[in-house]
Amino acid sequence: MRFLLRPKTGGLAILAAVIALLPLVLDNAFHFEIAITIGFNAIVCVGLNLLIGYAGQISLGHAAFVGLGAYGAGVLTASHGWDPLAAVGAASIGTGLLAFVVARPILRLQGHYLAMATLGLGIIIAIVLNIEDQITGGPDGMLVPPFSAFGWEPSDERQWYWLVGGFLWISVWLALNLIGSPVGRALRAVHGSEVAAEVVGVDTTHYKVLIFTVSAVLASLVGSLSAFYGMFITPNIASFFNSIEFVVMVVLGGMASTFGAVVGAAILTLLPQALTVLEDYEHLIFGLILMGVMIFMPRGLLPTLAGLRWRRRR
Repeated sequence: MRFLLRPKTGGLAILAAVIALLPLVLDNAFHFEIAITIGFNAIVCVGLNLLIGYAGQISLGHAAFVGLGAYGAGVLTASHGWDPLAAVGAASIGTGLLAFVVARPILRLQGHYLAMATLGLGIIIAIVLNIEDQITGGPDGMLVPPFSAFGWEPSDERQWYWLVGGFLWISVWLALNLIGSPVGRALRAVHGSEVAAEVVGVDTTHYKVLIFTVSAVLASLVGSLSAFYGMFITPNIASFFNSIEFVVMVVLGGMASTFGAVVGAAILTLLPQALTVLEDYEHLIFGLILMGVMIFMPRGLLPTLAGLRWRRRR
């Protein structure tokens, strides 16, 4: 029983079981498409949670990194004939380098100044993707060739599901190991108090830049894979709305909770689908549900439920 209560063992085992058993209840291609979308969103949120939940650094432009990954891989394969796997790697490296360069000046800011800076970065990237129509296709978007790796090409939603599910499991495993390492302890120290962390010898700038870059690379990888999955992309993938949606997913599931980020992504992806039957009241009910969770569960869904279970056991 203790095995199941440990995130690195039980949590990963439960996630693997859910990924393995979920296809048994998915009836058609649309259901698989929703599951794949949940996987994509969850991976982005796992990286963003490292930045917001553990390092305490807000980002309101994270969808821009998803867009850079999507367009980087899309342009390299469609316009320059690159191998898809090499294009994914190049897009991730390029996004990581950009994140590394902009992180140092941006992360010197705090509070709402930091939020505005990341928002500005996201808006700039979204504008560039819109206006550089000779490269990106502009607002009309662009077609992306199919994905292949070492001669294998996912041919249907079921195969894409296993690819994304495996990527999600690896992302969670990497995040949990990073959190349990000295880097994770340094991030929690930065979140608690940057001044106190620096007093005890923590290079706060180094760790903030590091985790910003890691979260950007994860987002870029998701963008690249989602571009190949949909085989069509538009600048909307880097929109401000998508950035806010990622933040809400992290907060809803529970900040500083890796599995909370996955749960938040799943709920916020599924909820609009479930509320479509309400037609004109869909957005009203959706907003009321989010407000209710934030009012009565300010720590997020998973940490609150875990806390209730702990208190009952005592």
